[in-house]
Amino acid sequence: MASATGISEDSGHMSDNGEQSPLLGGAGDVQQEEDAPIQHNLILGTGIIAQAGIWILVALIWSGILSHPLLFFSPHPLLNSAAFLLVTQAALILQPTHTASQKRLGTYIHAILINLAFLMYLIAFVIIEINKRSHPETRFKSPHAIMGLVAYILTCVQWFVGATQFFYPQIYGGVDNAKKLYKYHRASGYFLFVWITGTICAATWTDYNIGILHIHHWSVITASVILLAGLGARIKKYKFGL
Repeated sequence: MASATGISEDSGHMSDNGEQSPLLGGAGDVQQEEDAPIQHNLILGTGIIAQAGIWILVALIWSGILSHPLLFFSPHPLLNSAAFLLVTQAALILQPTHTASQKRLGTYIHAILINLAFLMYLIAFVIIEINKRSHPETRFKSPHAIMGLVAYILTCVQWFVGATQFFYPQIYGGVDNAKKLYKYHRASGYFLFVWITGTICAATWTDYNIGILHIHHWSVITASVILLAGLGARIKKYKFGL
């Protein structure tokens, strides 16, 4: 499955969501009901918390950029944040699926969202590379720049492995062999999600933000923590073999 978050779904495990369960459910126990529309997965359980985090995060970035005169560089943070918004939706839509039909539909929606995000990441990368040509001495001078390059590289690897293991399993010797990689792809996807979140936070310490945008560090960090808490609470540990 094409994934920057690596949340491919294979054999499921049903959780007991009884009447005595917490309102938002316990850690990792949220799952899509048999007849529920798949879009409900976006806010199911702590998904609503993740949605609050990502939309606040994107709003902070977009308001900061659009409140100043637009530059050639401006689409870089706009596209990156929009792509991360799509990645978040792709993760949330697929996490609670557990039946074969739910997983199949969720995977295709996930793949569409991830592919759109991947295209945005590529354009954002090209923009920053062109922008740096006029002053190459500033390249990789900040933690954000270094983390960003690593994020782009890992995203390419994650996207390739995700797409091929689901749509072209013959590359790995068949469907069964490809499925064995799901848990590793999923784990690396969650790691990449956290890494990208950290990269966004690091951007608030760049000269561009400190000198021009003035997006507050702690507002971005707080939104990021809310996002990670909401998404992380829905992780099913058994899908990692734990």
